[in-house]
Amino acid sequence: MKVLFSLAVSLCLTIQLSFAQSSRYAIVPQPVRLTEEKGSFKLPNNVSISIGDDDPEVRRVAGMLADQLTKSTGKTAKVKTGKAGAITFVRMRNPKLGKEGYFLNVTPKRITLMAQEPNGFFYGMQSLLQLLPAEVFGNSVAQGVDWSVPCCSIEDQPRFAYRGMMLDVARHFYPTPAVKKFIDQIALHKINTFHWHLTDDQGWRIEIKKHPKLTEIGSVRKETMLGRYGNNKFDKTPYGGFYTQDEIRDVIKYAQERFITVIPEIEMPGHAMAILSAYPQLGSSPDKIVPVTGRWGVHEDVLFPREETFTFLEEVLTEVIDLFPSQYIHIGGDECPKKQWQESRFCQDLIKKQGLKDEHELQSYFIGRIDKFITSKGRKMIGWDEILEGGLSPNATVMSWRGVDGGIAAAKQGHDAIMTPTTYFYLDYYQADPKTTNMPLAIGGFLPLEKTYSYEPLPDSLSADIKKHIIGVQANVWTEYIKTPDYLEYMIYPRAIAMSEIGWTPRERKNLEDFKQRLDVHKKRLDVLGINYYGAPINPNFQYVKPDGSVGKL
Repeated sequence: MKVLFSLAVSLCLTIQLSFAQSSRYAIVPQPVRLTEEKGSFKLPNNVSISIGDDDPEVRRVAGMLADQLTKSTGKTAKVKTGKAGAITFVRMRNPKLGKEGYFLNVTPKRITLMAQEPNGFFYGMQSLLQLLPAEVFGNSVAQGVDWSVPCCSIEDQPRFAYRGMMLDVARHFYPTPAVKKFIDQIALHKINTFHWHLTDDQGWRIEIKKHPKLTEIGSVRKETMLGRYGNNKFDKTPYGGFYTQDEIRDVIKYAQERFITVIPEIEMPGHAMAILSAYPQLGSSPDKIVPVTGRWGVHEDVLFPREETFTFLEEVLTEVIDLFPSQYIHIGGDECPKKQWQESRFCQDLIKKQGLKDEHELQSYFIGRIDKFITSKGRKMIGWDEILEGGLSPNATVMSWRGVDGGIAAAKQGHDAIMTPTTYFYLDYYQADPKTTNMPLAIGGFLPLEKTYSYEPLPDSLSADIKKHIIGVQANVWTEYIKTPDYLEYMIYPRAIAMSEIGWTPRERKNLEDFKQRLDVHKKRLDVLGINYYGAPINPNFQYVKPDGSVGKL
């Protein structure tokens, strides 16, 4: 009995020690290597942040750190060049670190952050801030806080080059301030790509100067579905919104300052009712009235592969490419019904003329034309995994959403793939059972945090040559039922944090229980930042839609 009691006490102490360590070094995503050291570094009243040379990008990152420390701690933090300060940024050449890696060394006397590129300094800064008390993320001076950093040595770099979050602003529009807050949140978690879903059947959200009807007509729908899809009810209220090109540039610049690439998505040939509402001649008939729909789901009205359609899309994409400096341009390519093409004499004649087998190959022909144009502009095309059907376009990258098979198939063909399967990364799915838990209305599905965290993008069955083509992961937020920023945050977090750890942390370093312990600490940071995550303290302003369509509080 005494032996059992001793074992129980020993186990309890081990668990407490493990939690204490996780609490002290609760960095998310988990670094590649963290060596704990004794002692801590106490921030002085005057915090000098030294940069070795006057690289403007490194200075800007150091300035971001100085501003946050000054704002939250009440201490005076300033950036200088020259000899070592309390915090020193050191530019170093080490191929092991790559573009985004860093070394962070904390001793009782100073903090040293080393990186090859400004990206690495930025991510090192995020880890450093997470080593400080949660109040460091505040917008005002916190009182009675011990501003100490536990001593440690960190070596860190991401597992995958592509770590993305997709936000759908077509179903529900998010103004620029909300988009910027979204960017701040993903930057905190070392996510480096913002996939901006700008167009769909329910609205066109980007100004195109050559085709103004896209926003004059295509950005507004007369009504929106109310409650569950099966209710077949509508609110009878016009809904719309779009970003001017100046607002797009502003968001891109804001993201670039946080080392986030913004990838635009312009849907084609399906999910195009907003286009057809303004330019019906690009669809099955110039005489057909196609409204911007307020109904969710997949619709039969699609773009037709006429020359005038390709001319129109090339003009649209030219403006998009001029706005967005990203390497990738996303063209959708998903959920394109073929009924209208099957019934069209023009489409059937084109299939014969091009020597195609069927409508799937006609879609491949459509996508291939767009791929060729995007490639001619020095960019790369991304599409959802349906672009595999009928043959994959030569330069395409595949975003695998209907499970993982599409991404694996693309990788086996020598194409790059980004893994974003519904079963792990669709954050519009319920995160608790709505039958047993009071949950806001969601599109369906069931995706708890543990399921998201369990995903492994590189199956052991794949060879190294195939694995190298799986370049990253992405979580997606479709907003049919997500109307407000509070609602958005509730659905995204903490599951997006689990995705960020999958994208950053080596497989062998992942551990669910350890992640949950670090997450418990991290939630205090989210509280300070005012992020309305699932399980957060009650937000009196958080209203959500109930299954019957009425609005309520959680």
